[in-house]
Amino acid sequence: MYGYYLNPDPDFLMDLVEGLKRNEERYGYPSCPCRLASGKFEFDRDIICPCDYRDPDVLEHGCCYCALYVRKDVYEGKTPLLPIPERRPQEKQVRAYSLAVEVSAEKKTEPTAAVAEKPPSIVKKLWYCKQCGYVVFREDPPYVCPICKAKREMFAEIKISMDTSG
Repeated sequence: MYGYYLNPDPDFLMDLVEGLKRNEERYGYPSCPCRLASGKFEFDRDIICPCDYRDPDVLEHGCCYCALYVRKDVYEGKTPLLPIPERRPQEKQVRAYSLAVEVSAEKKTEPTAAVAEKPPSIVKKLWYCKQCGYVVFREDPPYVCPICKAKREMFAEIKISMDTSG
């Protein structure tokens, strides 16, 4: 049911693989070649291939956003490969853009130059899948559990008390 195929068009597939390789060389991780990465691992965690949005996109539309992963019916040519809507939240897209601009500006300035604005900080939380027990430490829970394929709604935050008294 959750088997994936790679895009059947060899030229398109090679372009995607080269984009992943370029992003890994540039950032140190293979971010989706069809999305703007910020260059900051923690901010881009949701778009590291295979991205958090792959499973729901393939299930609903037959392919992921960049069309690297496709369902069997698309691979076999039974279902046409059509563009799909962006599932990544707008606030993450805006944040990636502002951080990418900031990183680009830092590279062009003197090392001692002060950055005008402090980048937004990420608040990481501990999440667990109520279905299988998978645990992850990140900003948001994944859209789909990588172990049991439970939906995002099945994740709950684990509250950690940092009280050191007593």
